[in-house]
Order: sequence, then C-alpha cells, then structure tokens
Amino acid sequence: TENMEVTLLDTPGHVDFSAEMERTLQVLDYAILVINGMDGVQSHTMTLWRLLERYQIPTFLFVNKMDLPGTDREEILRELKQDLSSRICDLSGETEEEIALCDENLLERYLENGALAEQDIVAAVQAGKLFPVWFGSALKLQGVSEFMDALQRFAPQCISAPEFAARVYKIS
Repeated sequence: TENMEVTLLDTPGHVDFSAEMERTLQVLDYAILVINGMDGVQSHTMTLWRLLERYQIPTFLFVNKMDLPGTDREEILRELKQDLSSRICDLSGETEEEIALCDENLLERYLENGALAEQDIVAAVQAGKLFPVWFGSALKLQGVSEFMDALQRFAPQCISAPEFAARVYKIS
C-alpha cells in the first residue's frame, strides 16, 4: 500500500446520526462498510446500504472482529448476500467463476478468456456490479493489510478536477 493516498471520512454508524452520514455520502469516491462480525447485518446496515446504492457509491466491505468466538465466516457471507446484495463476493476466498457470476459482463469476459483481468474487476466494482468483502480483526491487524492492498488494486485513485470546488454541508 505504498504511495496510496486516502482521505477517510468516518461517519457514526448509529441511526441518530443518519443525516450527517447521508450528507457525507455525497462526496465519496468509494465507501468502506465495516460490519461487526459478532452482530452481522443490522437494520441500520441495511438502511446505509440502500443509501450507498441510491448515491451509486462503489462499496467495499470489511467484516471485523472475526477473531472472536462464535463468528462464522460462511454464515456471515450468506447473510450479506441475502440481506444486502447477491453481488457481494469474498475476493480472498471465492473462485473467479463465482466472482464472474456477479455480473453479465464479468461472466462474458470469463467465458471468453477463461480468467478475469484485474481491470474487469475494477470496472465491475466501479459500476456497482461487484461488492468485494474481506474478513479480519482490525484490533489484531488480521486481514487489514490484505484489505488495504486490495483497496489499492480495485479502487483506483480518482482524479480531481483542476479547479477548486467544495461542498459545504454544515456551518456552525
């Protein structure tokens, strides 16, 4: 993850801060949705997911706290696909064939070439046709470097407009 420049806008996950979080979504190039592996998909997670879809923000998921007893990777992945999107794919564990099934264009490329090129996956993520997910433990730094490496590969840096622009959403 050398030479990667990231600006993080951390928003509260609590429903009481939904308005602030929704205003933040309007300025994002990509979103990282962090889900607690012990709790799984909560109602507010589904609300946030619908907002990410509405604003068409390419989204990466990181399921945290997977080091704790009682977490089940396969069960959480099934829940994510059922409750959020069938296009959620564990890029660290699923085969290219499973990833290709998330989108017609990916499937077409896979059938033509027998493999997926990285730029095909990038295009699918940017188009909202594929939502990569990783599992780990931020506290123990498990899966974090793999996630950051993948973020660098599949979320190319956006080029800013040459002229200054700003969106003011709160003045106090």
